[in-house]
Amino acid sequence: MSGMWKGQAFSVSHADSSAFEGEGLRAFFEYRDLGIAGATNGKFGAHVIRAVPGQESPAVWHRHELDFQMVYVTKGWVVFEYEGQGQQVLREGSCVLQPPGIRHREVRHSDDMELIEIISPAEFATEEVDAPA
Repeated sequence: MSGMWKGQAFSVSHADSSAFEGEGLRAFFEYRDLGIAGATNGKFGAHVIRAVPGQESPAVWHRHELDFQMVYVTKGWVVFEYEGQGQQVLREGSCVLQPPGIRHREVRHSDDMELIEIISPAEFATEEVDAPA
């Protein structure tokens, strides 16, 4: 396949030519697709996610059906609560690997919060779940 290397295409995403969209998984966040899903035929995905100022999280417990999810905070702070791990305050420079299926919730965040999320696969199911016992 022309332009493909081991099932991946070369991809570049620039901040000044990629818009944030409010149609992602959570309404209180905006998402900027980094083009990784298209370049890997959906095997991986990557987004820059930022807070919508003035919007708060409903702190709903949920889990994702995926193989890999890494979050790296580039600006501000966010508090996640994880099954068996308690609340974790992630701030600029913090990184977390969320194991497949771990129950978690976003508790609160700064209005200027921004993070990078890398996932596999790019499309995955999310389900709301009961809080861990």
